[in-house]
Amino acid sequence: MQVSNLQLKQCACLLLCLNDCHATDHTGRPATDMSFTIEERGRPNTQDYRVFFKNSQGKYISPFHDIPIYANEAENIFHAVVEVPRWTNAKMEIATKDPLNPLKQDVKKGNLRYVANVFPHKGYIWNYGAIPQTWEDPNHKDSDTGCCGDNDPIDICDIGNKVCSRGEIIKVKVLGTLALIDEGETDWKVIVINTEDPEAGDFNDIDDVRRLKPGYLEATFDWFKRYKVPDGKPENQFAFNGEFKDRDFAIKTVKSTHDFWKALISKQTNAGELNW
Repeated sequence: MQVSNLQLKQCACLLLCLNDCHATDHTGRPATDMSFTIEERGRPNTQDYRVFFKNSQGKYISPFHDIPIYANEAENIFHAVVEVPRWTNAKMEIATKDPLNPLKQDVKKGNLRYVANVFPHKGYIWNYGAIPQTWEDPNHKDSDTGCCGDNDPIDICDIGNKVCSRGEIIKVKVLGTLALIDEGETDWKVIVINTEDPEAGDFNDIDDVRRLKPGYLEATFDWFKRYKVPDGKPENQFAFNGEFKDRDFAIKTVKSTHDFWKALISKQTNAGELNW
C-alpha cells in the first residue's frame, strides 16, 4: 500500500494510564506505561484505510499482541480494543494476518463489508471489539460448543452508555457471554461494561444486565441471529440453546483464549497466516 506523508493523520487520543505493573507485551517486556495513540492512514470507507496503534514512546505496536489483556488482573478487569463504535455499520476488525495488526475494514468478494440495519436495530447495538492477547484456536474443539475456534481474538460487546471511538482502548468488566456458532466455528461474544461508565458499579453479572437493561440481551441474541440474513445467509446458530452464560463462565472462557494466545506466541501452536 503506497501512502504519502500527506495522507498520514495522527490522532492524539486514547490516553490510558495503567497501574498493572505485571503487564507485558508479547515479547515479555514490562509494559508499565501503556498510553496509546492511533494513526489513521488512507480514507475511511476505502480498502486502503488502516488504523495503526502506537505506544507512549511513539513506536508502532500490535493491538492483538502488545496491549496487555489485563488492566487489573486481581479484579479481573480486562482491556478491550473498540473496532466498531455503537450505531455504525462498517465492519472494522483487527487485521490478524497483516504486520502490526492494524484495524481495517473487512472485505468480502472484493467489496467492503457493512452490516445491514436489521429492523429494529441500527448498525452495531454496542461498542464492538476484542480483548487483546486472546485467540480462539481453530485447531481446538471446544468441549462446550463442539466446534473449533474462529482464529480471531475473542469478541466483546460493551453495553456502557458511552459511544466509543474507533481504536479506543477501554477497561472492561466481564458480565457474561453468548456462544455464537458462526458457519461452524465457535465465536464467543463476551458481554462487558466499560469500567468508566457511571453505572458500572451496578453491573456485576449477566442477571444485572437483564434486570437493569431489560430487553438488551434479547436484542443482542436477535442481532447475532439475523445480522447475516440480508446477505442471503441463514440465521446463525448458538450453543446452549442461545442461553447467556454468567460472569464466572465468561471469565474462564476469556482466560482459556489467553492460554491459547500464549501457546501461539511461544510457537507451541501453528500460527498459520497470523502475523504480528
